[in-house]
Amino acid sequence: MSLTAAEIATQPACWHRAAEAAATFDGLPKPGERVAVTGCGTSWFMAIAYAALREAAGQGETDAFASSEFPAGRRYDRVVAITRSGTTTEVLELLGELKGVVPTTALTADPKTPVMDAADSVAVLDWADEKSVVQTRFATTALAFLRAGLGDIPGVKPVAEAAADAELAVTEPLPATVVAAEQWTFLGRGWTYGLALEAALKMREAAGAWTESYPAMEYRHGPISITGPGRVAWMFGVLPEGLAGDVARVGGELVAHEDTDPLADLIRAQRLAVALAESRGYDPDRPRNLTRSVILS
Repeated sequence: MSLTAAEIATQPACWHRAAEAAATFDGLPKPGERVAVTGCGTSWFMAIAYAALREAAGQGETDAFASSEFPAGRRYDRVVAITRSGTTTEVLELLGELKGVVPTTALTADPKTPVMDAADSVAVLDWADEKSVVQTRFATTALAFLRAGLGDIPGVKPVAEAAADAELAVTEPLPATVVAAEQWTFLGRGWTYGLALEAALKMREAAGAWTESYPAMEYRHGPISITGPGRVAWMFGVLPEGLAGDVARVGGELVAHEDTDPLADLIRAQRLAVALAESRGYDPDRPRNLTRSVILS
């Protein structure tokens, strides 16, 4: 078993621990604060999901930005940064610019990195760190941590229930037709759009696969043209009305686990990425052209 596959399987336990840790952490945004969430790559996609969840919980206006695209001069009550390595150049530079201007909170996996001094408050999720280059459990655990801190969210399961769904997602066989497909399009609405972005990235990183991702309602405004026989449209969360018929009309295969928590459903996409990588003779632990952290000279 690859390191990536082994780390994927530990996510249900990681999410339970994240929910417990969030209950005693003082650095999370307070209800009513105007918040920005930031990160790079996978961490940015988790930021997008959290921002939508926080607004759905009614806790305040929340934006998400790639760290390199953070809007200079925009006022926030708190900025939350997600960085597994604690060394990503763009994140550290942004936190340096914000030091003394706005309170900052960081989530990281490594307590021996510069982010510990760069942010005002740091949640260390070192028990969810990974040896593999491709992020899986740290990203979902960071989102579970932030999500647990929001309390009850209308239409969203508690983290404990998501973890229960994840127990099935780590073991349930993947459909052979989905593994054998030539192209995959991932779709989401609201907070699950961030998960769709992340699923597509995992497939590209681990397996060099042809994947795309869109807001579900935008899919019919052009992107559906890529779907057809031997190609998959994968929806995270509840299907919009008529979407199943549209995918069937063009001959594509629809994947939708509407009763499963979407974060747990992301585990299936992670497993698909590993399975596809291995079928192509790639090493999912050491993807081409990637390193654990992007550190710019």
